[in-house]
This record gives sequence, structure tokens and C-alpha cells, in this order.
Amino acid sequence: MERRDFLKNSALAAAGITILPSGSLFAKDNGKVRLGYIGVGARGMNHISEGILRDDVDVVAVCDTQESSLKICREFIAKKGKPAPKEYTGGLDAYKALLDRKDIDAVIISTPWQFHHEQAIYAMNAGKYVGCEVIAGLTVKDHWDIVNTSEKTGIPYMTLENVCYRRDVLAVLNMVRNGIFGELVHVEGGYQHDLREVLFNNGKQYYGGGVEFGPKALSEAQWRTQFNIDQDGDLYPTHGAGPVMQYLNINRGNRFTSLVSFSSKARGLASYVEEKSPGHPNAKINYKNGDVTTTLINCANGETVMLTHDTHLPRPYSLGFRVQGTKGLWMDVNKSVHIEGVSKAHTWDKADDWFKKYDHPLWKKYEELAVSAGHGGMDWFVFNGFIEAVKQKKQTPIDVYDSVTMSVIAPLSTESLRKQNKTMEFPDFTKGKWQNRKNTFALDDSGF
Repeated sequence: MERRDFLKNSALAAAGITILPSGSLFAKDNGKVRLGYIGVGARGMNHISEGILRDDVDVVAVCDTQESSLKICREFIAKKGKPAPKEYTGGLDAYKALLDRKDIDAVIISTPWQFHHEQAIYAMNAGKYVGCEVIAGLTVKDHWDIVNTSEKTGIPYMTLENVCYRRDVLAVLNMVRNGIFGELVHVEGGYQHDLREVLFNNGKQYYGGGVEFGPKALSEAQWRTQFNIDQDGDLYPTHGAGPVMQYLNINRGNRFTSLVSFSSKARGLASYVEEKSPGHPNAKINYKNGDVTTTLINCANGETVMLTHDTHLPRPYSLGFRVQGTKGLWMDVNKSVHIEGVSKAHTWDKADDWFKKYDHPLWKKYEELAVSAGHGGMDWFVFNGFIEAVKQKKQTPIDVYDSVTMSVIAPLSTESLRKQNKTMEFPDFTKGKWQNRKNTFALDDSGF
């Protein structure tokens, strides 16, 4: 893979972004990454497909408790003509034997949420870089455990939040850094995605076709639905929070200080089951997770943030981003930008017109590599950023403080709702270091 410096062409100069010299922050490449995978279900296979395409990655070991997932993984890798990785299976502790190997540099964790905390801590104590799917932990203490272990061992931990690399999200980050919106005042994001066919299926296909969950279902419906039964709160905050944190320099001169959540009644999932299968017992379950959860966050520098979790009702997909400052705003729902003095008064511009001008240099440079990857190219960027950090033995582009900050919103939101919309103090996982840390995310391609 070519790693030349960013082209300092006229388009880049017009965008005005500050680029650090490639590789100036960290050490040079250090050969191949020997990679292990814990969890090779649907999401884990996305990461497998990224890993086996790379000449600088050896997939040496995989772990899963389900033979059905291992079989799919085994056959996929064989079709690609790659060597079969060592398989670990059996009980819930099977992953430990994988992590105890001395020939593994890093691990990708794509298991159900309830296992992430324990598996990540074991991995860091075993000296393995950790790339973990969301969520980092189920309690605030879990998140502190992740931070403390990373600091104690010196091993980086990275939440694999791909939306931070979405093309429009990075274009807006470029605009923010060039002052196009002026001083930021209010930012929104969230997870607004009809997940009913993710939370229920017929046990024969990953999505839809029935109204089963748990042991009778496949994939995420085996475990994710239960969280919606047991817990009220923003269960999946990182898609919105990750990009928002970059816009506001959270943990780098700014931080979240307090949070409060509000939740609607829960009707969507029971209604869906009843409509699909009248009289089914799953329609009579008391689903605790409200259909729409709204979380409001204060920042040290005076900005406000609103995150929305909306996954149980019929709706088109949207993450609901809004970036608003003293000169104008972007809203992704209507795909529009308005900049005072540039846009026609009280009129929206098409966002694409602005995004073409401020397309992020990372996307300009690596588009050909990214476009064939999952989720519109985001998956290539987040996976590549993690792998390059391991190769260069440097910090990951999304570090442990960023990872736990975007993730801890879930238990804080749940606690706020449990205590009748109580305002919760937001933990400072950096222990004061946020005041002097600088935001380097996507400022150069030393990680790419």
C-alpha cells in the first residue's frame, strides 16, 4: 500500500486544512500484523473480510462459541485461498487460549456487548492491541476498568467506531476546522435506524422473516433484543457521539461535563411482533427500552449536544447529525448546509456542493481502497487505522479515552432514566489531561 505524503495541491490549499507531515508523530512501519479474532458472527466477518484482503495482515486465529459461525468463517477464508487460522471454541473462556499465544499482535473483538469488558482486559494484560466493537462495558466501573488497564499495561484500546470516517462526516470535520460554521454552539447526532428485523428473525436468516429472539433466533437477535427488554436508555450512542466528539474536541481542550436522558413509552417492538404474528407471546413482553430516547449533554466550553436513540419504529435510516455555529449549520436529514453571507438568505444549499469543495484529504487519497469495503467505505478506514497503529507500534487514532467516553453514555443514560431524569456527572476519564491534549484525529495520514 502506498504511503506518500498528502498531495499539497490547489484543492487541498483551497480547503485550508492543516496537515502534519505523514509519519511525523510516530514510528515507521514494523512489518505484518498477526491478528486474532474473538467473535466471527456477522460483524466479525466484516472484519475478517477486511483482514484477509491485506498483504500486511496474517489472520492466525479465530474464536467463537458457535460452530455455525466458525463454519462460515472457515469456508470464506478457504475460498479466498488463505491459510486456515487456528480455531478456538467450546466454553465462554475459549478466547483466553487464543490471547495466551505469543505470536498474536492484536485482536479484534466482535462478540455480544456483555463480553467486551472482560475480553478486552484479558487481551491488554496479554499485551495485545485491542480493536473492539461497541460497547466498551455495561457499567461506568467497566469503563474505568478499561482505562486503568490500558494505562497500566501501556496497550492501546480502540473502539471500532466506523462513522467517525464516514465521508460526509469527515468533510464536515474539515469544514469545522476551517471555521466555515464559525464558533460551534450546538451539535446533534444519534442512531435512528429501524432495527426490528435485526432484533427479530425466524432462526433461519440473520434479519427478519419471523419474530423470534434468543436461542430460537440467529445473529444479533440471539442477544441484542434482551437489552431492549431489560434496559431503558441510549443503548447504542457511539455512532452519534464519536463524530460529535471530534467536532467539539472532546478530551482535547473540551469535555462532556453532565448528561440527562428522557425516554418515550415503549410500543414499537410489541406492535411489530403482533402485526407480524398475531397472538405471539413475544408481543406480550414488557419491553423497557423506550422507542425514542433523547440524551442532552453539556460541554466544558459551553456547547450543548443532543443524541437520539430511535430503533423500534418504522423510519428510514439516519444518524441525525446537526452541526450548528455562529455562521451556519449542516443537517444530514435534509442533506443541507446554510452558511450566512454565502448561502441565499433563509435558504438551504445542497450539502453535496459543500462536500465536494471540502472533501477530506483522507477520502481523496484512499477512495479507491475504501469504496469496496463495508458501510460505504467506513469499515476500511477504521480497520486500516487500527492495523497501521499496530504496525507502527503507536497510539490508535481513536484512543482509550475517546472509546470509553462515547460508550459510557449508555450506562449513564440508563442511570439518568432510572433516577427519573436525573442529571448525571460525566466522568473525566483523562483525569484532567483533556485540558492540554491536542486533537490529531484525521489531521494527517501517519496512521494510514
